[in-house]
Amino acid sequence: MQCLLLSIVLAATFTSAAPPIDTLLERLDYLYRQVSDIKAVVTLTQQKAGQGAKKFETIYYRRDSDESFLIVMTGPEAEKGNGYLRVGDNFWMYRKNTRTFQHINRDESIGGSDAHGDDFEGRLLTEMYEPAKDDNGSDIIGEEMLGKIPVYRFEVKAKVNDVDYPKKVYWVRKDETVMLKEASYSASGTLMQTAYFLSFTKIRGKLVPVKQLYVDEFEKGNKTIVEISGISTDKLDSRIFTKAYLENLSK
Repeated sequence: MQCLLLSIVLAATFTSAAPPIDTLLERLDYLYRQVSDIKAVVTLTQQKAGQGAKKFETIYYRRDSDESFLIVMTGPEAEKGNGYLRVGDNFWMYRKNTRTFQHINRDESIGGSDAHGDDFEGRLLTEMYEPAKDDNGSDIIGEEMLGKIPVYRFEVKAKVNDVDYPKKVYWVRKDETVMLKEASYSASGTLMQTAYFLSFTKIRGKLVPVKQLYVDEFEKGNKTIVEISGISTDKLDSRIFTKAYLENLSK
């Protein structure tokens, strides 16, 4: 009954003017939050200024029940067997040539690309961010066009310390509440990264962005395309989210 009432409230909200940012964040969390485990093939194509393109291929495992994930590098050959493991508050980078784990930050670059560890997490937006307010105490939100698509453009600020960026601006479709664009800023207000969510698929009524573009706004000319395929929502063995599993893969 509560879910039904929430759906009715949300539907009513979206027929009026720009809704509260909190409502949009809750709706995004509902649509993007997976209720099952997930396994997929993730390909990152990295373009760096003056260096050409480099492709990274990975297998990605995620368990949202405890926010664990594992990224296993399968290509190129020099990266094969390396990986990244997140369990609880711990995030490790594994290097097969030394068989060592290094404790790293959540904003660590994956394979030297513009995608970061926290881009692969399943954390709720409402746990990390809250509406940014103007001088009158009102939500910073407006309606505009992103290309030919009507969107809400709104600003949020971090309410916890362990986020990749303390300020973000989102562009969300008005009709489907789909994230189309994200601008990430440093504490000083410098634009650091822009992300574009180019295509999606639905799994059990939930949205999965299957093609994303991350543009490095600090080092111009750097960008990374992330593509997701081969998605499975079968339950994953708990042994996958262990150091031992990652070490055994590279033997």
